[in-house]
Amino acid sequence: MKGTNGSHFQAAELDDVVAKAKAASDGYAAEVLRSDLLSVGVYTLQADALDDQTPHDEDEVYYTVRGRSMFFVDGGEHRVQPGTLLFVPAKAEHRFHDIEEELILVVFWAPPEGTGAREGGL
Repeated sequence: MKGTNGSHFQAAELDDVVAKAKAASDGYAAEVLRSDLLSVGVYTLQADALDDQTPHDEDEVYYTVRGRSMFFVDGGEHRVQPGTLLFVPAKAEHRFHDIEEELILVVFWAPPEGTGAREGGL
């Protein structure tokens, strides 16, 4: 089925993607789903892991499927638990820390991961 922006319908099973992310050296399965305007990945972090990510050129939304931790963003702290949604603007310093239970995070990127901020906004 073709979408209105030239993208096609896509689907993924979370358990399969989590297994792929866990098998990756960085715990991340990139571009599980992707269109011209958005991409989706899955990020996993084990309890007590170090999240050494650096700021990105795209906005991100994290949806916490499983796990508990703290989240640092732009000098502030936020508690993370199953069901937590986090919006991180492009270029904001952020990381998960004090990970008590393995984190399973669905990450939405706009524009798509790796494409950087578009001139003039979206």
